[in-house]
Amino acid sequence: MRIIIATVQVPFIVGGAELHARSLETHLRRAGHEVEIVTFPFKFTPEHYISDLMAFIANIQFDHFGWVSVDKVIALRFPAYYVRHQDKVIWLLHQHRAVYDLYDETSADDNLRRLRQKVQQFDTEMLAACPKLFANSRNVARRLQHYNGLTARPLYHPPFHSDRFYCDEPYPYIFYPSRLEPLKRQQLLIEAMRYVRSDPKLLLSGEGGMAPEYQALIAQYGLQDRVALLGRISDAEKYAYYAKALAVAYPPSDEDYGYVTLEAMLAAKPVLTCTDSGGPLEFVVDGETGFVVDPEPRAIAEKLDWLMENRRRAAHMGRNGREHYQAQNISWENVIERLLL
Repeated sequence: MRIIIATVQVPFIVGGAELHARSLETHLRRAGHEVEIVTFPFKFTPEHYISDLMAFIANIQFDHFGWVSVDKVIALRFPAYYVRHQDKVIWLLHQHRAVYDLYDETSADDNLRRLRQKVQQFDTEMLAACPKLFANSRNVARRLQHYNGLTARPLYHPPFHSDRFYCDEPYPYIFYPSRLEPLKRQQLLIEAMRYVRSDPKLLLSGEGGMAPEYQALIAQYGLQDRVALLGRISDAEKYAYYAKALAVAYPPSDEDYGYVTLEAMLAAKPVLTCTDSGGPLEFVVDGETGFVVDPEPRAIAEKLDWLMENRRRAAHMGRNGREHYQAQNISWENVIERLLL
């Protein structure tokens, strides 16, 4: 079968969505299919660029390219999922959140208001016309139901290179790998470190626009010996930091899916997340595979102290997490089977 994976990318920015598309391509090829990734260049501003791109993609027919016929399209990201094909599957990673759950009427201008109306209209009409509609999490499916009145079936997939995660004897540190940006809320953990009674270290890996602010905050609170911004780390370093962590923290705001949660479970580490963190709540069982706490520094500090004072029980929670992951049938074999039905 000839299959096109349709997606978008901000040029030169590679994150979870890009690795997701590459993994899907790899496993479709292993299943014996011819696969191409077609990527449209995306940028978040100005709004008229997004509007023009939407109209352009919505008029592209992907059934044939010259003499080459395409049997199926699997579309992943806004607005690539507007492409036309007689056998299209949408596996929704997320919609354009700037006009949905992140939209703020008080700060919106007329351009954003017009884009919001157009995106919601296009999404509602064109996603409704697709009979095979999946979402990568229940949280993404919930948003689609809330804003567009449409039902998508959640379909979980493994993190990139899921077979490379392992567990080792823990050191007294909490690990949080992610982009340094407001929605990831590393600041909650930095603030929490002011209130811990024990002496864990907090290791934050990743790059992003909030790095200077976080560095200043660490200095302001005198936490230089307890909190480290590691910057970009290699894959081998990432696996090692997971393996040797006491626990993994992942407190983002309303995350779509959240690879960090699954990576921590594969490394048999308990996960500390928050009541409003979205995707991680689909996997973290409070008190069994980790903790779910209010997004408040003192509440987080209390659990960090518990983890330090109950290390054997923390290790047991991590093993529970790995077993919980394995029980979910999160595999590319299951993904491919459901997408190609």
